[in-house]
Amino acid sequence: MVEDESERFDEIGYWSEIKLEILKKYAPAYTTILSKQSFIKGYYYIDGFAGYGFHKSKTRSEFIAGSPINALAAKPPFSGHYWIDLDGKKTDFLREQAKGNNTVNIYQGDCNDILLKQIFPTIQFNNYKRALCLLDPYGLHLKWDVILAAGQSRAIEIFINFPVMDMNMNVLWNNPEKVDVTQSQRMTSFWGDESWKSAVYKKTRGLFDTIEEKSANSNEEIAQAFNRRLKEVAGFEYVAHPMPMRNTKGAVVYYLFFANMSRLSLKVS
Repeated sequence: MVEDESERFDEIGYWSEIKLEILKKYAPAYTTILSKQSFIKGYYYIDGFAGYGFHKSKTRSEFIAGSPINALAAKPPFSGHYWIDLDGKKTDFLREQAKGNNTVNIYQGDCNDILLKQIFPTIQFNNYKRALCLLDPYGLHLKWDVILAAGQSRAIEIFINFPVMDMNMNVLWNNPEKVDVTQSQRMTSFWGDESWKSAVYKKTRGLFDTIEEKSANSNEEIAQAFNRRLKEVAGFEYVAHPMPMRNTKGAVVYYLFFANMSRLSLKVS
């Protein structure tokens, strides 16, 4: 990494560092479990929003490795890596970090299309391949179809960033009638249908008509509704209780979800 290029890296806070530490510890636990199963033909790491692979720490004033670099360091190693980002500058930088390592595959483009068309179809329960997938969008940039495909594969477990701050800023307003239709469509694309509305808004009888009111505990309620959706619709057998990630003021920025098909790997998360 070149010091005079440091301005390019995102600055992250305490809670994001916790997330990275969770993933850093989970990756080698995951590969250890899979390496002991002789029938498995390959186990892979997938990062849908890989970024530059490094961050600047707000708390320690130093650079820290991001999720793809941490996964690359896992022992035993993954059979292969798939790193994706929409930004060509980021994928160019990642290629420099992975130079000479033929297990790393880097894609520049929309991860929604790349995952669905090129990567997920190759990793399925029936072909004895498995994957750990991080879906860490900056906002509502992920499509439900990707989450659903991961669950239906019965081979791909996911860590997912549930971007509640973006939702609250642009969609989950006290008065839903004032929300721009394009913002509502973004939410529906992420959620998969419009059932998110019933998770946030409660209908009460007014003087002249029925009124939709936002729940006072909307963050927790929509997170729990998404938890159920991962199980009941996407088909993940186990979904951990979502972990709230907060900013310096204590407000929840996003929830970190973990979903998989194996109780064993859930225990080591």
